[in-house]
Amino acid sequence: MNLSKWLQFAKPNFNFFNDGFFEFPYLANSPELFIKSTIKSLGSKHVPKDQAVYRNNPFIKGEMRYRKIDDGLWLTITNIEFKHNAVIKSVYDESIPSEHYSVTFTVFESKVKLQNSFIDKVPFFNKFWGFKKPGTDVGASFYKGSKCQFFIFYMSPSWLEKHVPLDKLDSKIPFKMFLDSDKGFISYQDIVPNAEELAHEILHTFKTFKDNIFSETILKAQTLSLISTFFKNAFEDLRTEGYQKKGAIDYKLVAKCESMIAINLHSRFIGIDALAQKLNISPTKLKSDFKSVYGTSILQYVIDKKMQLAMQLILSTEMQIKHIGNQVGYDNPSKFSATFKKKYGRLPSDFSTDSAVN
Repeated sequence: MNLSKWLQFAKPNFNFFNDGFFEFPYLANSPELFIKSTIKSLGSKHVPKDQAVYRNNPFIKGEMRYRKIDDGLWLTITNIEFKHNAVIKSVYDESIPSEHYSVTFTVFESKVKLQNSFIDKVPFFNKFWGFKKPGTDVGASFYKGSKCQFFIFYMSPSWLEKHVPLDKLDSKIPFKMFLDSDKGFISYQDIVPNAEELAHEILHTFKTFKDNIFSETILKAQTLSLISTFFKNAFEDLRTEGYQKKGAIDYKLVAKCESMIAINLHSRFIGIDALAQKLNISPTKLKSDFKSVYGTSILQYVIDKKMQLAMQLILSTEMQIKHIGNQVGYDNPSKFSATFKKKYGRLPSDFSTDSAVN
C-alpha cells in the first residue's frame, strides 16, 4: 500500500464511528510510512525544517515530532488532545515488509468523575510502557478530553540485535517467554524510574536540536539510556503469565477495557462478567488476554488504579480521608485504609499529614 493508496483507505475510515468512538487508522509497516501518513492526515501542517507535524481537526489537536536517531532507530514524540472519543489503531500493507519492533512510553491525562459537590472531575495521570513485535495489530482507546504524550521508539531487527542482548536471555524469564510466544504486545506500568523526566529531556533536545552542535550525540545518548533502562527492568519483571497458550489477542479490545476501568474509578467495580458482557467477549478470554498484556489480573489492576487516584487526591486536595475512600468506590473506611497500606506501605493519613506539613 503506497501513500496514495493509504490515503484512499484512510479517507472513508478516518472518522468511522463505532460503539461511541471515532476510529483513526495509521500505517504501521515502518516509521517512515507512519510519519508520511501523519503528514498527509486531515488538518496537518508539516514543518520539514523542524521535523514536526502540527494537527488541528474536528477530532484531535496536537503535534508530532520525528527524528532518525541512528541507523535502524527512529523516535516520534506526539502530544495530542482528543476532542471526541477515539480509537487509534494500526493497519498494515501486506505487500510491504513490516520488520520494526517498537517501544512506546505513554503518559496520558484523563478526567475522572468524582461524586463530590465541589469537585466534579479531576485529572488522572496514567503511564504505560509497551513493547510491540513487528506486524502486531494494536489499538488504544481514548475518551474526549484526554491529553496524551507518546514517545515511540522504532527499532529494526539489526539495531536491536546490536544494542539489546535478547539472544542472551534465560529462556525461563517472562520476557524471553513472551518473545518466543505467538503474542505480539506486552505492557508495563512505571517500570522505568523518572521516565517522564528523562523523556521530557529528550523532547527538549528535539525542540532545540538546531541550537547545539552536539545535539545529535546528546540525543543518541539520551535515547539509549532510556531504552536500555526499559529493557533492563523488563527483563527483571517476574509476571506469572507463561505465554504458553495459543490464540490471538484483540489488543484494541483490551485497550478499551483498560479505558473503561480508568474512567470509572469513582464507583464500585462492576465485575469481570459485566465488563466482559459490555465488551462482547467471554470472561475467561478477557481475563487471560488482559493479564497477557498488562501482567496482572483485572481485579488487581482496578485496585492499583483506585489507590493511585486516592494518592493523587490525598496529595493534591484537602478532602478528608473517608471522603477520598468514597471517591474511589470504598464505602468502608477501614477496608480502604487497609487496601491503601497494602499498596503503599503506609496509611492514607500518614501521607495526608506529610502533605499538610510540606
